[in-house]
Amino acid sequence: MSDDFDDEPIDLVTTVGPLDEVVETLRDVLHRSGALRIVAAVDREPAAIVDAGRLTPIEVRTNDGVVHLPHAIELEAAPLCPDVHVVQVPPFECDSASGEVIGTLGGLDMLADAAHAMAATFGGQSVVVCQYATTDPEQPIAVTARTGEPVVVTIGESVWELPPRDERT
Repeated sequence: MSDDFDDEPIDLVTTVGPLDEVVETLRDVLHRSGALRIVAAVDREPAAIVDAGRLTPIEVRTNDGVVHLPHAIELEAAPLCPDVHVVQVPPFECDSASGEVIGTLGGLDMLADAAHAMAATFGGQSVVVCQYATTDPEQPIAVTARTGEPVVVTIGESVWELPPRDERT
C-alpha cells in the first residue's frame, strides 16, 4: 500500500464485496465489547486494512485505494465469529509505567481472547488491534493479536506481552 492515497478523495460506498464479512465482524465485536476502535490488517484476498471506530465511517484500505462505508449501513454479510464471548466492561485503571491493569476480573483475558479469535478467523498473518477505554481518556489500552504470537497489550508508549492463555488460567 502507498501513502499516495492520502491526497486522493475518499469514496463513500455501500459494500466492499468480499470484505463485507470482515466489516460485520469488526462492528459486531466493537458494539458488543464497547471498544473505542478495532483495526484489522487482513491477510486474505484482497489484502486490506479495515478500521472501525465508534460512530465513525468504516474505512477500508486496499491496493486499489481508500473507501468509507457509513457506520450503520446494512450489509448482506454476517459476522465471521458471532460466538466469540465479549461483554462491555468498565474502563480499566492502568499504570503505563508498571503495566498494572485493574478492572473487571477476567476482563482483559476476555478481550485478548476475542482479538485472538478474530485474527485467527481472518486467517494467514492477519492482525487485529482493539482499543478500549481506561480511566485516563488520554491513554486507551490496546490489545493486539496475531495467530501464533503472544497477545500484546499497549498502554501509552509501554508494551507488554500477555503470557500464553494456558499460563493465565
